Amino acid sequence: MSVFSWPARVYWEDTDGGAIVYYANYLRFLERARTEWLRAQGHSQLALARESRMLFTVVSVQVDYRAPARLDDELEITCEPQAEGAASLRFAQSIYRTTATRRAQLLVEAQVRVACVDAASLRPRRLPQFLRAALSGEPVAHG
Repeated sequence: MSVFSWPARVYWEDTDGGAIVYYANYLRFLERARTEWLRAQGHSQLALARESRMLFTVVSVQVDYRAPARLDDELEITCEPQAEGAASLRFAQSIYRTTATRRAQLLVEAQVRVACVDAASLRPRRLPQFLRAALSGEPVAHG
């Protein structure tokens, strides 16, 4: 599967008192990019929870901070998912600062492991067919 990319901007609410992104807020950017990746596959987390009784939960995160993002920075957040077992995904994710005049600067690298669980029991649940197909490069049927 190819790398998915999602643009974002740093707002005041993302920063600490010095107009630098607060370290925990990078997790929000990573989460939003994974959510948008899922949406690009034709599915929303809300619909999956309501209709298929399926949730995705983060079970582990490793983050390496390379450089700070600042107020008003334009960011590009990437994610590259890989199946890891029958019920989980591992996302290799990065956050870059982008500008029109310079090459993108790597700010954050992360590995995020996400488990698919049943909405009622919270027990592991096999990844749905549409995700297995997307991860293997097969054509994806939406709906």
